[in-house]
Amino acid sequence: MAVLLDGDESEPPDRFPAGPLYVPVRPGPNGYGYVVRLFRSPLGVRTTVGFTCERRLTATLGPGQRWIRLAEPALRAMTAPLGITTVTVDPLFAAPPPALAPALAPVLVPVLVPVPAPAPVTTPASASTVALLTT
Repeated sequence: MAVLLDGDESEPPDRFPAGPLYVPVRPGPNGYGYVVRLFRSPLGVRTTVGFTCERRLTATLGPGQRWIRLAEPALRAMTAPLGITTVTVDPLFAAPPPALAPALAPVLVPVLVPVPAPAPVTTPASASTVALLTT
């Protein structure tokens, strides 16, 4: 039997609770209260996000982001009924808001000028052609 020394474990140790987190929120329905914001991980999995300090929240989500303080177990309990089991603490990246469209440069569009079609070439109709056209 192999003896595992520190650092030789195949799985990471259990994470300890992060304590009270700064949790991003948005206004609730009809302006009542607040709702915890949900995010997606880079792989598309829904997750909640918490920050260990207000400075990190502001650096990631901007100074206008509202927040509340919640303990990690409370945050998990709030989102578990939605099937969200992941809490991401202190994410380092958030996608920037889309940039405003730059002023459009003038675009040259080719203009088609109608050219008169050549006059159709007429040939005298034979009697059989006229009979087909009239029946």
